[in-house]
Amino acid sequence: MKSTIAVTLTDKPKPKPHDDELFFGRIFTDHMFLMDGVADQGWTNPRVVPYGPITLDPSAAVLHYSQEIFEGLKAYRSPRDSALLFRPDKNATRFNRSAERMCMPPVEEEMFLDAVKALVATDKSWVPHSPGTSLYIRPAMIATEAFLGVRPAKSYLFFIILSPVGAYYAEGFNPVKILVEDKYVRAVKGGTGAAKTGGNYAASLAAGEEAHHHGCAQVLYLDGVERKYVEEVGSMNIAFMLDGTLVTPSLSGSILDGVTRATVLQLARDWNIPVSERQVAVDEVITAAGNGRLSEVFGTGTAAVISPVSHLVYKGEHIQVGNGKVGPLAQRLFDEISDIQRGLKPDPHGWVVEVRA
Repeated sequence: MKSTIAVTLTDKPKPKPHDDELFFGRIFTDHMFLMDGVADQGWTNPRVVPYGPITLDPSAAVLHYSQEIFEGLKAYRSPRDSALLFRPDKNATRFNRSAERMCMPPVEEEMFLDAVKALVATDKSWVPHSPGTSLYIRPAMIATEAFLGVRPAKSYLFFIILSPVGAYYAEGFNPVKILVEDKYVRAVKGGTGAAKTGGNYAASLAAGEEAHHHGCAQVLYLDGVERKYVEEVGSMNIAFMLDGTLVTPSLSGSILDGVTRATVLQLARDWNIPVSERQVAVDEVITAAGNGRLSEVFGTGTAAVISPVSHLVYKGEHIQVGNGKVGPLAQRLFDEISDIQRGLKPDPHGWVVEVRA
């Protein structure tokens, strides 16, 4: 299908921040995308409109039963002054997998991509220029039907908002400490761990606060049954360099199928680095850190791209990873992915999509 998207421009444009004033997710652009959906009837009225509040009935299903999903991707400014999207088709596919799990209507992938492109093209002047900055794109779907009752809603709103952002971590591309959490769990097989839904993140808040009290930036969750196997960090997938092999937990149904995770694994294979997707016991990781077999740990995600880890905090012990600094593979991956995203290096896999105003 070729989407017809109505565009209404704001008559009150906001002042744009300087690149050095950007944080993550605090400033929003002039416009947003909206589209209305009814279960079993499809989507109507796709439109770009001035950014503003959304009106919901107090009994809207999303407010009471958390029927909601979202995605996260970015637009980058290229040397040609165009906006570049990175693997947006993967986000469209994952969005619909989340929708299926949460009993919500799918959005045709072409419509998803057309909506993202239309909004980014409208607010292209908001894409920041400096290295390390980007325009964060947040597509979401919420259940809007006004009722109280535990069943899938009949009406929905699909929307997209944009936010110019700086580095995800205030520390920048520096190693962080993460807390290995053995009290709280993020998800279990059969649950919603593989869906990108807000409830997963609300459930992670308590563990996140505990991590901050220990001086850690993030939480590394273990499996919800045995509390034995590593799963993922609260906002990222996780990877280890063990005995020269890039090891990451396999997609078992309780962790998110990350776009950056898939990118990292493909690049590692391109570079002839051994890759293993398997169960990873936390005891294996801790032992390997102690005897020198663990050279690097890093998170992978859209927000931070690559987040190197200097220490694992487990059962009160601070365990240093390697020499506690950014590892060579983490640095190489960060540089390669960042350069491809910005159009500074060739894109042999066709990952980059250009958006012109």
